[in-house]
Amino acid sequence: MQILKRTKTKSGNEIKLTGNKEYKKILVIGVFHGDEPQGKFLIEEYLKTHSNSRLLFIPCLNPDGLELKQRTNANGVDLNRNFPTKNWQSGEKNEFFGGENPASEIETKFLVEVIKEYEPKLILTLHAPFKIVNYDGPAKDISEKIGKIISYPVEASIGYPTPGSFGTYCGVERFIPTITLELDEKCPIQELIEPVNKIFEFLENIYFQN
Repeated sequence: MQILKRTKTKSGNEIKLTGNKEYKKILVIGVFHGDEPQGKFLIEEYLKTHSNSRLLFIPCLNPDGLELKQRTNANGVDLNRNFPTKNWQSGEKNEFFGGENPASEIETKFLVEVIKEYEPKLILTLHAPFKIVNYDGPAKDISEKIGKIISYPVEASIGYPTPGSFGTYCGVERFIPTITLELDEKCPIQELIEPVNKIFEFLENIYFQN
């Protein structure tokens, strides 16, 4: 896997986009929230045995939050409320704070640049803890297939407002199928390796036939 794009966070940690320049169809993102570390671990486990993967990966979008073991980044901003959407709002300065301005954060800017530069046709983000497959935009059919692989229900709504979310930015406003795989945080991480690997393999072997 090549490092295709990189940047440094406020704390000097690195965010990397890895993949192969030949393939640009699907982007997989881990660790929007620093207290949801599962995505980074599962992506790295997959790449140990799939070094020639045709997927694009950002294993950890929020390394500062991961290091600090907190939802937000080092500036106290919830990255999944910081995207420049029509419904963005700053909100209260708590764990859902949307920032002083839309796309104010280094991490958000990096991901916006990746979307513009690589134009993925489908995006999968790995979150926790709700044990559902949530989707935005035209992603119902593929979300149902992913739900069957991991035995999770599929929901079009997460159940509460998410102004400035990545799903709204990509799925609702840009019509890119955007899937949020909410992993079961009570499930031992080792037990998630097999189903998540199958999901990644499905995206590679099935979606690329379309």
